[in-house]
Formats: sequence, structure tokens, C-alpha cells
Amino acid sequence: MRTRAAVLCAAAVVLAGPLAALPAQGAQAAPAAARLAWKKCGTGDYPALQCASLKVPLDQAKPSGRQITLALSRVPHTAKTSQGPLLVNPGGPGGSGLTLAGVVASALPKALAAQYDVVGFDPRGVGRSGPALDCAPRHFKPVRPDTVPATAVLELTNLTRAKSFAAACGRKYADVLPYMDTVSAARDMDAVRRALGAPRISYFGYSYGTYLGAVYAKLYPQRVRRLVLDSVVDATGVWYEDNLGQDYAFNDRHRALMAWIARNDSAYHLGRDPERIEAEWYAMRAALAKRPAGGMVGASELEDTFIPGGYYDGYWPYLAEAFAAYVRQKNTGPLVKAYEKYGAVDGSGDNGYSVYSAVQCHDTSWPGNWNRWRADTWEVYRKAPFMAWNNAWYNAPCAFWPTARRKPVNIVNAGLPPALLFQATDDAATPYRGGVTVHRLLARSSLVVEEGGGNHGITLSGNACLDKYLTAYLADGRVPRGAGTGVADAVCQKSPEPKPLSVKAAPVSSRGSALHGLLRFRR
Repeated sequence: MRTRAAVLCAAAVVLAGPLAALPAQGAQAAPAAARLAWKKCGTGDYPALQCASLKVPLDQAKPSGRQITLALSRVPHTAKTSQGPLLVNPGGPGGSGLTLAGVVASALPKALAAQYDVVGFDPRGVGRSGPALDCAPRHFKPVRPDTVPATAVLELTNLTRAKSFAAACGRKYADVLPYMDTVSAARDMDAVRRALGAPRISYFGYSYGTYLGAVYAKLYPQRVRRLVLDSVVDATGVWYEDNLGQDYAFNDRHRALMAWIARNDSAYHLGRDPERIEAEWYAMRAALAKRPAGGMVGASELEDTFIPGGYYDGYWPYLAEAFAAYVRQKNTGPLVKAYEKYGAVDGSGDNGYSVYSAVQCHDTSWPGNWNRWRADTWEVYRKAPFMAWNNAWYNAPCAFWPTARRKPVNIVNAGLPPALLFQATDDAATPYRGGVTVHRLLARSSLVVEEGGGNHGITLSGNACLDKYLTAYLADGRVPRGAGTGVADAVCQKSPEPKPLSVKAAPVSSRGSALHGLLRFRR
């Protein structure tokens, strides 16, 4: 599934379209003040945040029909000249973007951030936007059935849960679900643009937010000023095939964690053989299936706890501590704490999963015959067992979704200014091939690769090489153009891997921790 980036000399640069700075005062600013009533909503971490709300039609074909509410946030520009709005999205679908505006504005160089109105938003159905979806509260309450259907009873139990979730969404939101999809969310973004009074927007999306940005660019290419896509969804595989690809990639990433634990045996004392450590992990899983830790961490919850480690290696030291405590001391306390921190689903998680399902299940067609799902997942499981069945059940409501499916969007686009893409070669949530594919579909785009990196969401996380290309692009539209024959236009070395908690070392980037706390797991 993976290829490696060719190391290139990326000396050449081009500019992303007409880039004259927009006046801070004048025609652009006045409509925004008239249309959106911004109020202070700053936090201790992000005191400059402002909030507003915007009414948009539920059915965009009926602009005078029922209205829904989008929640918005921004950190306003402070420079004398403005480069206009920079909309940001953390992914999902189902991720809230309100805090991300503060994270991005504070992580960019001050002089650059001061030139943009950094705008976050909760897409339709999410968080503070209304109505906010919650199809089946506490759907993930522990202890759930084992995800691996080793018996017909287990399979039927999990299948019933998936069907029940889909049915609950249909009963509760029958009037909303037909309008929950990526195209509708992209059209909402253009409503935000109009409310801001901006002729064009810049956009910065992570994870699923890369697909949302690519769809927006397809619908409104003339409205795009700059486009940054970090950890890129393969738009040709949405969504069933993409999920199968994730299963293999997450298995590789889980094994990377086992190898890291082996390299740090002096801290964890689980041995120096990654395969034996992996066997210990699956033995732990089998034991928890019979006797959940603290009455709440069974086999399924263990997977939920370790899956985030596939997104961000900053979690590895904490997961390894919990793993070692269970294996060596039969101490379940650290494992329960790790589950509560990384795996447990709260009310916002229930909302996020409801929106995730509503959007992805409606976005495109899914196999309607469960026999196909069963055969495909067992085939994956034989080679990549870590997340195969967990991921299948997570998406299984789409086999029974109550609304008609849309056709996927062909994002191929020759009408954009140069876009800038970032991709790690060992990303599990959006495997490397997706970044290469979208790079080829977006004419004149540039691809910056983190060679050997495995994190999901790689800019503004402490890698100075990656951030150099990001800031240059946002400053004046420069993108690298590789002089070699490989696919990448620029290659950065991966960020240093974390150290065990017992080792005195430079702390993990606080930027990375803040960012990855916002990125939606699964995409």
C-alpha cells in the first residue's frame, strides 16, 4: 500500500495566482461587519477568539426554506493589510473547528497570522451548530461486544448494534439526513465566504478536511485564493475502499509502536523482540475480552484506546506505560486512565460519530450486502488484525443507512491556483497513496512529503521543515517545484520520535499535542 518519496532538490518555486494584499479597510470589510455579529469568546489559551453564527438553508435548493445555524469563530487580522479569511477545518467528518482557529493563529508566525482572519466553523450538525446530531447517546458505552466476530452470536450482536444506530438516526433526523453530506458542507462554506464579504477565501484543512476543501475547490474554483491540504484523503476511494486501506496502514502503525517499545526495553521491560511484544498485546486483548479492566476496558475498548496511537506518536509513551503495567504488574489502573483519556467517547464524541455516519453514509454508495463486508473484513483481518473489525463495525451503519446515496465528487481540477499538499509516508489514517493521487488530480499542486513520518496532521506540530513551506505559501503563494523525477516537490525528514516518560528529554511539541487533540479520530 505504501511507496516512498524520491528525495528531490526542491529549489524552484511558483506563485499561487494573483496575490496582491487586500486592504484592511474598505469594500471587503464592510459587508462582513454588516452580516456577522462577532462577539468576544476568548479562552485562556486563545484570548483573541471571537464568535458569531450564520443562518443557512437546510436544503440549498430552497434558499428561503428551513434555516439551520452554523457556529463560527475567528481570530481577526491585526496587520494594516489583510490577506483575507483563512478557513480552517480539523477533519472528521464531525470535528469541531471553533478552537482550531485559535490553534492555527497561535501556531503560525505572528507577523503572518496577523495578516489573516483565521476562521473556524462547526459544519452543519456539529457541536454548536444547530441542530447538532446525536443519534444514539452512549452508543459506545463500555463494555461493548468484542469487535472480532469469532462466533455467529457475536456477529449478530454487533450487526444489530449497527442496524439500530442507523435506524435511530433515521427516526430522529429524517428531515435532516438527506442534507448531510460533503457537498452541502462545502456549499455552507461558500455561504460563510459571502457573509464575510470576501471575493475569495484561503482554506487549510486536515484529514477529512482535505476532502472537504477539494470538493469546495471543485464547486467554486474561482473562489479559492490558497488551498492547503494536510494528510490527504484519497478522493478516489471514498469511503469503503479508503477504510479498507486504513486497516492495513493502522496495523503497520501499531507494529511501529511495538517496535518502539522494543527499542525502549530499559523503560518498559517487555523484551526487545517486537513480534513477542505484539503477541503480549494480543494476549492482553484476549484476557480483557474475558475480564475487562476496571469493569470498562474490554477487547473493543482496548482497541479504541490504542487506535489514537496510530494517529499521533506523542501518545505512545502513555500507551506503553499502560501496556507494561498490565503485563508486568497486572495493574489495570494506567490502562483505565489511558482509555478514559484516549478511547472513551463523551457527548461531543457521540455528536461527532453521528455526523461522521450521516455524512459518509450519504456521500457515496456502500455495499448493501453484508456478505461483502464480512468477506472483505476477514480477508483484511488475516493480514492486518489490529483494527480491521473495529473499523468495519464503526462504519457498518452505512450498510443500512436510511437515506439515498449521492455520487462521489470527481475532484479533478485544472482551474485552481497552485495548491499545497502535505503527506507523511507512513500516515495510517490517510495513507500516502492518497496524497499522491490528489496531487495528480489537482493541476499545478505541489506535494511536500515527510519521509518516514507516521503522524496524521503534520504541519504546525513542531517540524520546522514542513512549516517553512507552509508559511512561505501562506505569506506570498510560493510553492516548491521539485527538480527531480519523483512525485514529491519537497521532502522533509520526519519529526523525532518520542522518548519514554522516564527519560529526560525535550518535551513533545505543545503545538502537536494541541493540534492532535482537535483532529477527529478515524479521519
